Amino acid sequence: MGQELSDESNGEEHQDWDSRFATYFKNLRLGNKIISQETIHSIKLLLTKGNIQEVISAINDALQEIVDTPINIAVTGLSGAGKSSFINTLRGVGHEEEDAAPTGVLPMTMHRTPYTHPQIPSVVLWDLPGIGTTNLHAKDYFKKVKFNEYDFFIIISSTRVTQHDLDLAKEIRNMKKDFYFVRTKVDNALKYEETCKPITFQREKVLHQIRYCCIDALKQNNIDEPQIFLISNNNLSEYDLQILNNVLSKELPAQKHNNFMLSLLNIAEAAIERKRESLKHLIRLEALKVTLLPYTPNVLEKSDVEKLKESLYEYQDIFGVDDASLQNLAKDWQIPMEQLKEIIKSPSLLKTKKEETIQEKLWEYWQMVCSDNGNLLTMNFYIRIIFCLQIYFLDTVTNDAKVLLKEIYSRKRLIIN
Repeated sequence: MGQELSDESNGEEHQDWDSRFATYFKNLRLGNKIISQETIHSIKLLLTKGNIQEVISAINDALQEIVDTPINIAVTGLSGAGKSSFINTLRGVGHEEEDAAPTGVLPMTMHRTPYTHPQIPSVVLWDLPGIGTTNLHAKDYFKKVKFNEYDFFIIISSTRVTQHDLDLAKEIRNMKKDFYFVRTKVDNALKYEETCKPITFQREKVLHQIRYCCIDALKQNNIDEPQIFLISNNNLSEYDLQILNNVLSKELPAQKHNNFMLSLLNIAEAAIERKRESLKHLIRLEALKVTLLPYTPNVLEKSDVEKLKESLYEYQDIFGVDDASLQNLAKDWQIPMEQLKEIIKSPSLLKTKKEETIQEKLWEYWQMVCSDNGNLLTMNFYIRIIFCLQIYFLDTVTNDAKVLLKEIYSRKRLIIN
């Protein structure tokens, strides 16, 4: 693929811009929108006026905003409720790792502390000091922790709803912010009930009682329609973590949606799929921008090969199939890393045969995937080959993440049995 790329229809990439953008935005499902309705309207308006340079600038600004827009999540509650553990869990960080939020039986958080997501640095979880450790009224507590800097609050409780929890919830509502009440250590509560009542124990009944007690306590204190999520930091695929993620992704503004989705853990195939969809929208938006450029080359240049490599490494990092993640997984499973790599495909995507060049390898992939990639196929050959290969890499990495997820669950079932 250092060879010439055929120019099938000279100038074709600069035709039908309006219809391409209309198709792109029409196909965006509400839950997957990554740019605001205002930005979409602005781009459409510029297109109708024929201001191509301004359209390119607007798309560049939108893409940069998606990358740079911060998401600040405040995690608060009583000391010892599991706030730091919850933060480590959401970030996919072990409690003993260097940048982990400190956990322990004693109060560990005395000042608000930011913890950046390791893969998506614009997502920051703030570990706020337990309200019980500050000796402050809720109003003064929120001033101390700089209330207005957060997108929303997660109130953590590991037992019944306390007066401190109620004060926090009321103050957050009074200040017109959103909060989500997370009842942690649900697995411990279930084990306790099963030990105390081995004959009459019913798992779903106990979960219903825990949820109802939380809702009832909040409603009795004039906090209507509280959103309650039951979670165990030790078993992420059980209970309500996936539901919480779904709710948060829907309620965040469009420009924050993408980075939040990419920060989610691979706890279910649905989460993995939503990551893929977010990244596909970015790829297609970038492709639409490139069609507007006055010049696109006729050959796949060295910089294009490097861009494709960087894209693959980025996807592997986001989906947890990069070398560092695989090394940790291999260590947990007590198997050689190479054995782990044998069950997935992306680590070998860029490996060439004896006398094969990387360009020839990419050309081979292009011939495999050129049949169906939506409105990308209406673009010129050069643009199609770059962005279709990015989607092929993304799909391969996504499937790897699903394979590893199934393997994790399979091994857990073996341990339980």
